[in-house]
Amino acid sequence: MTHRLSRRTATTLGLTAAAGMGLAACVPGEGSENTAATGGAGQWSTGALTVDWATYNPLSLVVREQQLIENALGDSVTVTWVQSAGSNKANEFLRSGSADIASTAGSAALLARANGSPIKIIDIYSQPEWSALVVGADSDITGPADLAGRPVAATPGTDPYFFLVQTLAEADLGIDDIELQPLQHADGYSALEGGSVEAWSGLDPIMAAAEVESAVQLVYRNVDFNTYGVLNATEDFIEHHADVAQVVVDAYEQARSWALENLEGTAQLLADAASIDLEVATAVITERSNLDVSGIPGEDQLAVLEAISPMLAESGDVLGGAEALEKARGSLLHDAFALTAVEEQ
Repeated sequence: MTHRLSRRTATTLGLTAAAGMGLAACVPGEGSENTAATGGAGQWSTGALTVDWATYNPLSLVVREQQLIENALGDSVTVTWVQSAGSNKANEFLRSGSADIASTAGSAALLARANGSPIKIIDIYSQPEWSALVVGADSDITGPADLAGRPVAATPGTDPYFFLVQTLAEADLGIDDIELQPLQHADGYSALEGGSVEAWSGLDPIMAAAEVESAVQLVYRNVDFNTYGVLNATEDFIEHHADVAQVVVDAYEQARSWALENLEGTAQLLADAASIDLEVATAVITERSNLDVSGIPGEDQLAVLEAISPMLAESGDVLGGAEALEKARGSLLHDAFALTAVEEQ
């Protein structure tokens, strides 16, 4: 099954400094009467912003490369970029205060909030098919049922892990029915190559590169098991630095418009960032990354998260079980920034 990108008609943006400054001009909070209490940050509510970039988040590559946030905020705010190697790492950044805004899969955001992390989804960056069940070229594993008793690599707290949970359920299996090897995404692939695991719940672009370089097999795919790519911020940041959060979401929506009109350029950014062949990056962007979705978090995302919640509750990964998940879903979305950004496009 492939999930091809459907292009929408979008205005091509130059993504220049002038555009960025125009973006800043309409951000709530700028020039307000409260700017005297910004700790020396000038017109903004903070003098520093840390935001993540990730190879699984193509729009972050555009925003970073084109310096959209820096152009909008100007010299009064220092912008620091940190790389998230997976949704679990992005959630760790947010939980520890090492990042103000970071990108994860929707399932990972739900898990984090259900387990007490005060984060909210503020934007949607993609609807990807970024996970699949991967085995070696000569493996006798042909589907989920064959995983029973086998060592399988996955990264807990990420979409590939939740993809694995749902995949196992297709064969009436659970995590306890396999030998889970909790490895970071790249290490999971290395373990598959080295033979210490027999399957890996993979993540693009590592997975796409593996298809080309190692002739691995994707023996089970299901786009419906992949949750949306989401941008998250802590409640504290949303409350106290809404002006800066708005700039980041505005930048993401500018980046989406540019990416949809410049798929080749977006693929090149991914190839450079992930050190993969342009052919592989192009396949990820055009076949397995639907960027043409609304950035406004809403019912579509909640429907997917509600569908996987029973499996999350049964997995034991949520301390409060079904009740905690329901409470987290009901308070997970913060759509105000995306609504403003989309209206301004």
